[in-house]
Amino acid sequence: MLWYFIFLINLLQVILIGTIILLENRSPGNTMTWIFILTLFPGLGFILYIVFGKKTRGEIFRNKHIQDTPLRPWVRDHQTYSNSEELKPSLNTGSELKLVNLHINSGFAPLTQHNQVEILLNGGEKFQELFNALEKAVHHIHLSYFIFNDDEIGEDVLKILARKVTEGVEVRVILDGLGSISISGSFMKSMRKAGIQANWFFPLRFPYLTAKLNLRYHRKIVVVDGSTGFLGGLNIGDEYLSRDSKLGFWRDTHLKIEGEAVQTLQGTFLNDWFFVTRQEINGEQYYPETGISQNLPIQILASGPDSKWKSILHSFFSSITMAQHRVYIETPYFIPDQGLIMALKTAALSGIDVRLIVQGIPEHQLTFLAMNSYFEELLQAGVKIYQYMKGTLHAKILIVDDNQALVGSANMDMRSFLLDFEISAYIYDETTTEHLSESFEQDLKDCSEVTLEEVQSRSFTERLKESCARLFSPLL
Repeated sequence: MLWYFIFLINLLQVILIGTIILLENRSPGNTMTWIFILTLFPGLGFILYIVFGKKTRGEIFRNKHIQDTPLRPWVRDHQTYSNSEELKPSLNTGSELKLVNLHINSGFAPLTQHNQVEILLNGGEKFQELFNALEKAVHHIHLSYFIFNDDEIGEDVLKILARKVTEGVEVRVILDGLGSISISGSFMKSMRKAGIQANWFFPLRFPYLTAKLNLRYHRKIVVVDGSTGFLGGLNIGDEYLSRDSKLGFWRDTHLKIEGEAVQTLQGTFLNDWFFVTRQEINGEQYYPETGISQNLPIQILASGPDSKWKSILHSFFSSITMAQHRVYIETPYFIPDQGLIMALKTAALSGIDVRLIVQGIPEHQLTFLAMNSYFEELLQAGVKIYQYMKGTLHAKILIVDDNQALVGSANMDMRSFLLDFEISAYIYDETTTEHLSESFEQDLKDCSEVTLEEVQSRSFTERLKESCARLFSPLL
């Protein structure tokens, strides 16, 4: 009798929640995965759906954005300019103009013209430039990270921020509630006691098992005096300086940007600040005029579950489909959707040089197994795949042809495209693209190429593990 009752409850659960999932018009694969989980794991499946599957972006983000920010008129002006005939001489091809318009329409990302970019490879270069910029701050420092550790480098950053407060500099910090959960309560108290305005993005509070738990703030943003900005893959922690023996050498890429693009970066941070504090921070001092005359076009793409469109996903897809001779991708986690798989295979079959560098030493075993399940069909189409073996790969880079590059916090996986708050810079510049290509070529020397023969010779057990991991990839 008890088992019959449990069966009826589970059946009712599958019917009710399955109907909700069907009405959400998800992809067929995603829909079937959730129905399978609900059926296979009674009770637990319901909890997993609440945490990982329920669509709640409307109720959570209804009033996330500042309605009247000084950035908006500036963005509108640049949108008009971006669609004008004056822009065309600044871009090399018609496909670039299409990408510019795509980013404007899908990601509220104005094209900024006058910028300087410095590519920062790994933690040593990033933290040296970051410390130099923080030391020069005279009005404000805005800093947001997914992970901020209470360790040696974290203490160093805290000391600088605390000292700048005593000099009259406004310091605002946003940290993700899950990614920075290792921070002790005393460390956060030390921030606030020092006068640092520090706040959590989705802090872990009761009840923990809500959809918010699965929506993480994965951005890494620093803005100093509205004129210097940083973004990329590096968080704050000793492991990003290769000080963790378990993780070994940490390979990452970050950007230092000066110029007009920092204003877009600033607007993203202040919208996030408004969401977590309900404080509107406005004023010309946060959006100063740039004195940079160099022509280096950049669009800052901010994507997340609060966005109407999946702007970074759209950017990846369109960039790949419009490529003329090469597509280089570097990402630690590779769990694409069918659209991206088709774009990569089509590009490779068209004779375009498509290369993909992914982690060779797994940081997360389940994600690693799911990633490997995509290799065979890509290799059959001619995509070249390499596994980074020197240490932990964490760089997130897309290089297209000779003059387009995307660098930021977003991995090439559906978590980054759909669930996480991400920030990336799309750069239209031959010199920057060349430098990133040189770094990519250097990383290839520390990689092991994945061959079709190797993949096809995997054991049945290994294939089964990979397929199961892929099935559960909506939870990753």
